[in-house]
Amino acid sequence: MSITVPEVAAEVAAPRMTARHKLILVLLLGTQFMLSVDFSILNVALPDIGRGLGMSLSTLQWVATAFALPAAGFTLLFGRVADLFGRRRLFMTGLVLLAVGSVVGGVANTSTLLLIGRVVQGVATAITIPAALSLITTSFPEGPLRQRALGLNGALLSAGFTVGALFGGLLTDLLSWRWAFLVNAPIAVVLLVAAPALLAAGRERSSDKLDVAGAITVTGGLLALVYGVTEASHTGWTEPVTLLVLAIAIALLVAFAVIETRAAHPLASVRVLTKRTVGWGNLGGFVTFTMASGLVFLLTLYLQNVLGYSALVTGIAFGVPGIAACAAGIIAPRFIGRIGAQASLVIGLAVQGLATVAMLFIGQDRAGIVLVMVSAGVGFFGHVYGIVAYMVTATSGLPDHEQGLATGLTTMTQQVGLTMGIPVLSAIASAGVGAGAPADTVLGGLRLAIGVDAAVVLVGAALIAAFLGVRRPVR
Repeated sequence: MSITVPEVAAEVAAPRMTARHKLILVLLLGTQFMLSVDFSILNVALPDIGRGLGMSLSTLQWVATAFALPAAGFTLLFGRVADLFGRRRLFMTGLVLLAVGSVVGGVANTSTLLLIGRVVQGVATAITIPAALSLITTSFPEGPLRQRALGLNGALLSAGFTVGALFGGLLTDLLSWRWAFLVNAPIAVVLLVAAPALLAAGRERSSDKLDVAGAITVTGGLLALVYGVTEASHTGWTEPVTLLVLAIAIALLVAFAVIETRAAHPLASVRVLTKRTVGWGNLGGFVTFTMASGLVFLLTLYLQNVLGYSALVTGIAFGVPGIAACAAGIIAPRFIGRIGAQASLVIGLAVQGLATVAMLFIGQDRAGIVLVMVSAGVGFFGHVYGIVAYMVTATSGLPDHEQGLATGLTTMTQQVGLTMGIPVLSAIASAGVGAGAPADTVLGGLRLAIGVDAAVVLVGAALIAAFLGVRRPVR
């Protein structure tokens, strides 16, 4: 396809980032990078945390759960609160809580105190990420500048997960697991000092009221959902308590949907929720986050439990997909500008799904690590390309005063997806593995879960292509 004169003119005339725009990006993306590093840095430090505080395996899983519950449960609420009471104010509040929670966790001498620190960090994440994303979408006009900013955001999120795994090992081995917490505090303080000078205070919307009933039901529903799914991964999906909690989650979320149709000042405007780009965009984000997080878990089991590689070699093997993911975040905005965010979302999911299909050919030969690195590299490229496209899709066409809600939805999608992926796919993998099973039977369970992963991603791509469409951007 040839490039027409108007298309060339449009690219030449495309707006460029000012020095202030670049400083704002450094501030906001630095925050996102820090939070993604924190997520993976603690995963590496968990065994040392358990030994240091005498935590049992059942207690240790709460280090992750105590963070995941508020991080996923409160994002939609705080995304809307940012719209009503000021994004910069919420962003700075989140940074303060992040510093406090990190210090509490870092100096903790009991498991209880450490878990309190994790809860505070989770609340800080629920406040900071949607506020930071809405500040990006309101600081950069819809179009090339915003797409570039969101592309860099996706690249740094992936880089953060990769760097966190390596950095966490270094900090834990050379210093102490406590520095996996404490390293956040000085960075948060620097960002907090810089925020007032770079970020506009924004317009207060004190005339609007917060939808209390909606806030209670959606927050309670999301907390119950995340708790139920997390518990299911440890106690089983058929346990009465698990089923009860998941039933409560469904009931509260249904009640939230009903409340939002009747509320005078809804927490989540029905007009926004039913907007095709918001609904289908978030579905694409949920699919890519859920299946990608679960796949990393499956591949970790494969490399260590089937092929017998060490944790260090496994971490290095994931460096290649990490590089591919960063590259996708950098180049995605250019392609999104040419073919559109909706088409890009479909392509990203398709690439991720097809790369996952290739992993069905894993075997017991230790050379299988090469297949993992290559196919995961391609898949992670599609994953991050899809992340950028879903963020652009789900936040486009909305006024500034609803960007906090839109970014709250995208953050909720991300956090819930990351939480649900591992327990769901691990349950599927376990279904094909008996107690004390040999490596070939373990491999069969992993292949079953990988096949489900690929099928879900490809079906998601097909549904979005059919119902959202793949229209090119208007020039």
